[in-house]
Amino acid sequence: MDKILEAVVMSSYPNNVKQGLVRRVIEAAKQPMDSEQCWSMLELSTKLYLTGDTKYKREIGKEVLEVYGHYHPEEFEEFFNVRFLYGPLGKRSHYVLDYIQLGLQFVLESPSANSIFSLLRIEVLRKVCERPSPKQCAKISKLLTQHPQCIPTGKHQVLFCQQLIRCIGQFQCISEGEEDIMEFLEQVNKVSGLLQRIWRTQTSAILPSLKELFTIISSTEEQEAPSNALASVVQFVPLELMDGVIRNLTNDDSITDVQMMMAIGRMIDWVSWPLGKNIDKWIIALLKGLAAVKKFSILIEVTLSKIEKVFSKLLYPIVREGALSVLQYMLLSFQHSHEAFHLLLPHIPRLVASLKKEDSNSATSSLEQLAELIHCMFFRFSGFPDLYEPVLEAVKALPIPNEDRIKHLLGQNAWTSQKNELACFYPRLASKSETGKIGLINLGNTCYMNSIIQSLFMASDFRHSVLNLTEGNSQPLMTKLQWLFAFLEHSQRPAISPESFLSASWPPWFTPGAQQDCSEYLKYLLDRLHEEEKTGKRIYQKLKESSLMSQAVEHHYLNKTLIEKMFGGKMMTKIRCLKCLNVSSREEAFTDLSLAFPPPDRHVRGSTSVLPVEEISPQFIEPPETPSQLTGSPWIQRKAPMARHPAAPPMPVETGSQQTGEAANPLSGNAIGVDAAKDPLLAFGEQASAPKESRSVPDLINYFLSPERLTEENKYHCEKCASLQDAEKVAELTEGPHYLILTLLRFSFDPRTMKRKKILDNVSIPVVLKLPILVAPEETEEVCRRGKDRAAPGSGFMSVVYDLCSVVVHSGISSESGHYYCYSRECTDTVPHGQPRDGTPKPASDKQVDFEIQWYLFNDTRVSFSSFESVSNVTSFFPKDTAYVLFYRQRPGRQSCPLHEALAEAGRLHGEPSLHKDLMEAISKDNILYLQEQEKEARNRAAYISALPKSPLWWRDFDRDKDDDNSSGGCSPAAGGGGSGSFHGLVF
Repeated sequence: MDKILEAVVMSSYPNNVKQGLVRRVIEAAKQPMDSEQCWSMLELSTKLYLTGDTKYKREIGKEVLEVYGHYHPEEFEEFFNVRFLYGPLGKRSHYVLDYIQLGLQFVLESPSANSIFSLLRIEVLRKVCERPSPKQCAKISKLLTQHPQCIPTGKHQVLFCQQLIRCIGQFQCISEGEEDIMEFLEQVNKVSGLLQRIWRTQTSAILPSLKELFTIISSTEEQEAPSNALASVVQFVPLELMDGVIRNLTNDDSITDVQMMMAIGRMIDWVSWPLGKNIDKWIIALLKGLAAVKKFSILIEVTLSKIEKVFSKLLYPIVREGALSVLQYMLLSFQHSHEAFHLLLPHIPRLVASLKKEDSNSATSSLEQLAELIHCMFFRFSGFPDLYEPVLEAVKALPIPNEDRIKHLLGQNAWTSQKNELACFYPRLASKSETGKIGLINLGNTCYMNSIIQSLFMASDFRHSVLNLTEGNSQPLMTKLQWLFAFLEHSQRPAISPESFLSASWPPWFTPGAQQDCSEYLKYLLDRLHEEEKTGKRIYQKLKESSLMSQAVEHHYLNKTLIEKMFGGKMMTKIRCLKCLNVSSREEAFTDLSLAFPPPDRHVRGSTSVLPVEEISPQFIEPPETPSQLTGSPWIQRKAPMARHPAAPPMPVETGSQQTGEAANPLSGNAIGVDAAKDPLLAFGEQASAPKESRSVPDLINYFLSPERLTEENKYHCEKCASLQDAEKVAELTEGPHYLILTLLRFSFDPRTMKRKKILDNVSIPVVLKLPILVAPEETEEVCRRGKDRAAPGSGFMSVVYDLCSVVVHSGISSESGHYYCYSRECTDTVPHGQPRDGTPKPASDKQVDFEIQWYLFNDTRVSFSSFESVSNVTSFFPKDTAYVLFYRQRPGRQSCPLHEALAEAGRLHGEPSLHKDLMEAISKDNILYLQEQEKEARNRAAYISALPKSPLWWRDFDRDKDDDNSSGGCSPAAGGGGSGSFHGLVF
């Protein structure tokens, strides 16, 4: 029968005739026959299947084999055995794997099955060592997936995984046709799927496999880059292993920088691999790991060489998500220089146009994320309007992230923000604070300056104005402050040195190295900055008079100085002679209010202040005295016009969120209860209030504004009386500053000890302060009508709301010793949802505004998160730590509309100020220098640590075991191993 079949197959008969004859042979094969006939037919059909030169012959051979396997199982089992598989029959056949897979299904229950499996476990290993094609590897994978008994075991299993990974590393898709590409991807997925199956059952094979993978991608000797198909391997590595793998990789001193650079560069190329899962996570994890051990030179080189390629992959939806994740991290972490971002500028408009045209969910989501990324880069690297204009035009219709979101993204992704789990071994490797803020180095008892600089920096309106200064502004000290602010905003260092600014702003009477009064330094600094700008204005005034200055320049330079705009207020001091009732007055400018403590025998809450202060939120204070006590003062008679109701009180100074637009009468018996009913925050304020015996900031302002009697040795010389007379002196605020600075005069001179002593009284600090400002009667009526600020009709005063920004704390018992630090937050005009932008606060919104804004603690080089609760309780916990200088920022209101609107408009149009190029370049150079310093320090530490006893890294256990067993790492010298003496000659 075998000869008949062979004659039919080899004949030149038409196919339909051949097919009929073959059908007869197959039907005859289903009948009983002797073993010799079966053996002959099996040999012939095997020959046709393995070596047939046409598809027709191979199909006939396969069909006959299947018939004999079903109808003559005993003869088939005897034929398909180990001895046959050792023969030379299939040596040159590409179909031997298909043949073995066909035969195995008929011998699984036979006694010889185990010996066949044992043989195949060795031979599949040899096969992968020969680096078969993707198609052959896929066949091996299919065979082992259907028959896992053939998968190598023990150390051979690990070796098999490693060699299979080497095969994948050589896969290439030659054709560019869509069908061929899809077939190639399917073949790769079958092979990597086999690895996943093995790893699930034998987790000990994962790490040695990853070692082999890293060896391949880090090799500098390969003439051709390994295939991106290796990305299919990574997607099946469990993510829970990621931290350990990355930590050991980045801390392995046997891996050179060139190898690491090669490896990460090739991994980044994997973003082009379609349908891969978690590839972006592994790439980002390795980049973060390198940042944690300060290997910045690798990161810089890789980012600059690969970022454009990653960006180009955003055009393809199938790989877009992973590519965008990698791009986001690469850009957000590359903060020391604009170079990486600027490489992408020419490509961005074209990509945005393409994504808009695509009009898919993927494209829309990617556009929004890309726009957010671009605005982060605009914020970080300002000062290139010519380069950014086309990009800004391309993304103008897309959402713009707020400043907090931008700072959050930049803060958490910076290289210097990455945590190193081996930090205990690297004590000198500083990381930027998790707050994103930068500290100031103490240059020897310079904490007084550091706390003031940080408070001024956190005054966002002042900071933006300083950063916006142009070059050549003829203000050397302000320019140094601009540079200091710019470095505090953009440096990658955890702390910077203010040495240059200290030397320029040093008061000449200060003793070097000694502790100084921070308030004294602040006054001197603001005065210097003010006078410096005034000098510039006088110069330009002379230029104007000589007709050398244009009108535009004239308008710019003849306005108020920046210090006047930000910190300048005005106060009217009036002295009334108690004999002739003549009043002399003088208006003065101020940049801070120095608040003295009342004498111990004077109870401030019962004072005869014309403008009694009452706290509403978050502290609470008792109402002033009764109307009879107040109206008994000659000042009240003068201040109350005839048209005013005689019982109406003057406008009180408040703190908090009392309902505005209504002239609540604090003198009425139920004033507190009424206000509490209107404002639920009053109850909150009562719970947070200090004991009634303690003082509050409003108490001190009450004392400051209360009338002072000039008698005995302090009598006033009245010009009208032409003699010394008893008099009464009072101060009234006529213009509230944009930033109100309050200094609590805690240091007084003790004549007995001839030293300055410190008042340690705890002073409760309101987070919201309402300050009374004297205005003309017609202005008061307008205020009441518009309801913008709280005012009492006809009182001559309106209430201006201030929010607490910074608190400078002095720790110690003397002005000549101790330490300064400060609490700060950024107060802006951001209005909570539901609150109108006309400046009218809502009762329920004050708590949101006051307590949701993040507080920071600046203590020289250390910056940490804090809270208003910490600010309020610091003296309760540490009696020597007392609030000394307070910064408040004025909320938008009628009096400050022009300045507030200008600042708000500038913020909306420009966002963070653009720095001039010289300053940006200086910051970039210093950032690069810092990264180099950190990398050098990390390498020195790593060299030291490498000499210490330590546990082997994740692949060294495996390597040691292999060495003990004298086993090779591969199947050939090219694969990193030895010869093949342990393997038998196989049919394939």
